[in-house]
Amino acid sequence: MAFVQAIVQACLQAGRDPVPLLQQAQIAPQEVENPAARVTAWQFERLSGLAMQALDDEALGWFQRRLPWGSYGLLARASISSPTLGVALLRWCRHHGLLQEDVTLHLESEGGTATLSLTAHRDLGPFREFCPVSVLRNAHGLACWFIDSRIPLLGAQFPFPRPAHHDAYAVLFPGPTRFGTGPAALRFDARYLQLPLQRDEAALRLMLQRALPLTVLQYRRDRLLVQRVRHALAADPGAAHSAEALAQRLHLSPRTLHRQLKDEGASLQGLKDEVRRERAIALLHRTDRPIKQVAHEAGFTNDKSFIRAFRGWTGQSPAEFRRKARSPA
Repeated sequence: MAFVQAIVQACLQAGRDPVPLLQQAQIAPQEVENPAARVTAWQFERLSGLAMQALDDEALGWFQRRLPWGSYGLLARASISSPTLGVALLRWCRHHGLLQEDVTLHLESEGGTATLSLTAHRDLGPFREFCPVSVLRNAHGLACWFIDSRIPLLGAQFPFPRPAHHDAYAVLFPGPTRFGTGPAALRFDARYLQLPLQRDEAALRLMLQRALPLTVLQYRRDRLLVQRVRHALAADPGAAHSAEALAQRLHLSPRTLHRQLKDEGASLQGLKDEVRRERAIALLHRTDRPIKQVAHEAGFTNDKSFIRAFRGWTGQSPAEFRRKARSPA
């Protein structure tokens, strides 16, 4: 309800009665002051859209300069022709700064982690929470839509103290969230920046007819999940890597992990075998370590199970494979 209160504040600040808008969104006006009250995704989408059109301000009072209806659509059109998500987000950040001067968006990539940050250049007053949360959630939702994929967050942070309704952030920004540290920012795997856009102008026109769900609802599909699972397995080949432990590390439920891998034509056991096989082959090629040690470093509990699995992969024992790999052509 705190986000509804921010929209009500924007209406009052602009001299507009918020009650008719609340009623059209099926939100009881008397509930607005109830901190324990909640609204559905549909109610919030409906109220946001009504208020944006009534105020002719898609920023809902966050900025000193009003953003007329269609402003964010203009930003999306300026990015839709980008070859990759990274280019699209850089354009989004630059063009967002042309529409207003109150906040700056910045995208950087370092050490395999991409960070989208927001820095405020003035006191945002009653919108110090709603503004950065909305701007970053809008950018994240659009980024997911651009590549038709869920982009899991490695973390989110905000400069304001932890609010009483902090549990809502698990819905808006799945992943670890810190408060009281700035600037406001989202972190995610930088490999998503290299993915090509999956949308065109026709898809954009349809999306803009009902764009607000992107700011509330999460994508299920993850185009990088197979790579992320493979990376997690390879980082610690000796670990057991149960579905529960791996899902927790990737901020998913075990059921979701299995389902999404299946959607991508993969399985957890298949990826485990693939990573073990690659590790074992590399060790046999590049080192003289005993077969028992190779088995252990590839994630097997004993050399017998390793030899059996290796025969299934290659049709040869590890010793035969090493000998043939090193013999002159």
